[in-house]
Amino acid sequence: MERLGQLIGWLESNRNSGYVKKMARFAIRTDCAFGIPIPLLRTKARETGKDHALALALWQTGMHEARLLATMIADPLQVDPQMMDAWTKDFDSWDLCDQCCSNLFRYSGLAYTKIQEYASDEREFVRRTAFVLVATLAVSDKSASDETFAAFLPLIVEYAMDPRNFVKKAVDWALRQIGKRNMVLNALATDTASRLAESVDPTARWIGRDAKRELTSEKVLSFIQTHRSKRPEDGNR
Repeated sequence: MERLGQLIGWLESNRNSGYVKKMARFAIRTDCAFGIPIPLLRTKARETGKDHALALALWQTGMHEARLLATMIADPLQVDPQMMDAWTKDFDSWDLCDQCCSNLFRYSGLAYTKIQEYASDEREFVRRTAFVLVATLAVSDKSASDETFAAFLPLIVEYAMDPRNFVKKAVDWALRQIGKRNMVLNALATDTASRLAESVDPTARWIGRDAKRELTSEKVLSFIQTHRSKRPEDGNR
């Protein structure tokens, strides 16, 4: 595929060993990395445009930035369960997981159906995917009901005791983003955080305290009241 060769050539020409070292300091796998910052990849993605076949080919290379670029040019309407499962299985760094969820999976129409499945998976980055999806959907899906996100709170409690760093931080992120949607969900998420903060489990306790600190802060409460308050006519959106 000519376009694939051109993009691999572009990745090679932009190789940055100094940035690779920076990536390693942030716990990103670098054995197949070129060291190209996300903003530069986004610029290239805009130039390339949506090309699902090309995205699939980029993913198959196994190269870190090629896969990041693939998440940016893939067509979310063409993501099927088999592709979503296969890509999720391949996640080997938190940034690849987060970028794929943010750039692609949350727009695919499959995100909500996969959260429970991925949360119950023991693999670290698969489980992380579930909670990154909750976090990113909480930000982007403005039409979802409060009940939709309130239903994820028991899932957060269930997996709040997973001590693995990339799971723990995703669970915390999901709880905080739910609580920042509006005042109704803030109250529910804060209550969940308060209960976790009293847990005997150190991971759950850390998540609870961290989330509660943010969700009860003057800055967050002021933001919600100013920008995300519901009007009566809005209904339960």
